[in-house]
Amino acid sequence: MSFTAIQSRIRCSSARCLLSGLLLGVLLSGCASPPSGGVQVVDRAHRAATQQRPTVTSGQYVVRRGDTLYSIAFRFGWDWKALAARNGITAPYLIRVGQVIRFDGHRTTPPVVVAKSAPVMTRPAPVVQPAPAIQAPPATVRSAPKAPVQVTPATTPVQPVQRSATGWAWPSNGAVIGRFSSNGSLNKGIDIAGELGQPVLAASDGSVVYAGSGLRGYGELLIIKHSDTYVSAYGHNRRLLVREGQRVKAGQTIAEMGSTGTDRVKLHFEIRRQGKPVDPLQYLPRR
Repeated sequence: MSFTAIQSRIRCSSARCLLSGLLLGVLLSGCASPPSGGVQVVDRAHRAATQQRPTVTSGQYVVRRGDTLYSIAFRFGWDWKALAARNGITAPYLIRVGQVIRFDGHRTTPPVVVAKSAPVMTRPAPVVQPAPAIQAPPATVRSAPKAPVQVTPATTPVQPVQRSATGWAWPSNGAVIGRFSSNGSLNKGIDIAGELGQPVLAASDGSVVYAGSGLRGYGELLIIKHSDTYVSAYGHNRRLLVREGQRVKAGQTIAEMGSTGTDRVKLHFEIRRQGKPVDPLQYLPRR
């Protein structure tokens, strides 16, 4: 092979190497560049814990200490009125530890106890004159029902707040760092940033129907019933300042913001209409 031919091959190889390097650089720069508008930060721990599951319509749940009808309905995607009707629970909607809550429409019935038959008599029994019947007072034949939770007004401070046309107010004045998604695997409410201990406010008038940490992924949680249609939820609080049975007003302090059940200080806020999550930003005043 001539020297000229060898030089030509070397030039071609160098050109191919240069072109390959340029293409590789373009691909790497495309992968490293964020999309326009910035990168969305996803709280994977909260997202996994609060995945939207379809309404449970089979099986049953055994009531544990700290449960309320409203917290059970919230957990399994039910409207509390529908769940009460399915299980024959009437006002004041009290449940007890060990009670079975069914989702499939079948009522739980107690087992039938069959008494043993009396022994056969081998000779006639003596005739005994019946004693006069004595009617016992009702209190001795049935136990009194459990007293309902006493409804009292909360005594925490109330701040003046701007309310929307539908009566809702912001539960905190921080920035929205997580938005509602109708996709079943994403956020069922909004996340609001804030400082540790910052006041959390009731978003509308109502009664506290759950206060505790029994729902996985929500930390210290409050649920407020506003009407037969709407409830709201406030998660990840550091400290709860109201208790079940208390009435609250829009703008009333109900908790201190915290990071229980999640990896940063924030408030997780939900509104549910007949048991189904809706976008809170459609109900809150525009900022």
